[in-house]
Amino acid sequence: MNDNRPSLPELITAPHPDVAPLPPAAQCGSVHVLRGVPYANVADSRPLELDLWLPESAGAGHGPVPLVLFVHGGAWRRGRRDDMGLRTRQWTPGPFARIAAAGLAVACVDYRLSGEARFPAPLDDLRAALRWLTVRSAELGIDTGRTVVWGESAGGHLASLLALTHAGAALAGPSVAGAALAGAVVWYGPSDLATPRGGYDPYDPATPEAMLVGAAPATVPDRAAAAGPVAQVHPGAPPFLLVHGEEDTMVSCTHSEALAARLKEAGAPVELWTVPGADHGWHGLPDTGVEAIFARSLDFARRVVT
Repeated sequence: MNDNRPSLPELITAPHPDVAPLPPAAQCGSVHVLRGVPYANVADSRPLELDLWLPESAGAGHGPVPLVLFVHGGAWRRGRRDDMGLRTRQWTPGPFARIAAAGLAVACVDYRLSGEARFPAPLDDLRAALRWLTVRSAELGIDTGRTVVWGESAGGHLASLLALTHAGAALAGPSVAGAALAGAVVWYGPSDLATPRGGYDPYDPATPEAMLVGAAPATVPDRAAAAGPVAQVHPGAPPFLLVHGEEDTMVSCTHSEALAARLKEAGAPVELWTVPGADHGWHGLPDTGVEAIFARSLDFARRVVT
């Protein structure tokens, strides 16, 4: 007689993220927040999680809402998924609550850091998050066919790569609708690992860029090109909004200028805004300047998903 009952290891293993129950939502004004939602189980790694900020209209009979996929910074080796950067940390309500209150869902995602895995691991993780969000989209009330990826610093680099290399339906599988990207908002993101810019030396094996790809980028040109948004530009790229401080001492403003130029050459839609007086993380700007950058970024996101 066959015994089809699950084994003890199967019983004690947590449910797969594709079918695991969602955690209860907390209320934040008119926004529902789900924190620490597992989206992927990666071999020999911690479970990857995301936080979800859902507008009141999500799944409430008004049709699915667009999505912002947020990617945090931290030089690819640190950072928190719920941190939009130095100048937004004290906002009340916070930036993600503001985006959700404007009618867009937000998924703030974990990704493997450079001390855990080398590139393309973090990009693979973002693709896995999009896949999971597509699989669970009906119960979440979101439309991943209207997704804007938004990242700052190292997260801006990964956001650019995701927007430029996104494979649509292939990520989710043949039985799941494709999750096409509608646009990308990139705040002061690196775009080129192979070229000296500012004080960056691509031959230095101790830089965050070298830790990301596993060697000094200049010594592994194919790997550096694969990890460089400027090398991935193509005519079918989605609309980009690139915002960069002209006084950035950590990631030269020429990164965004070079990516904007390459996108324009390819005929892809791009808006470049270089901000006078702004260092990395909008350091040096008055609060009104940071608010203006956020407002324009949100307006761009809303426009491209309409």
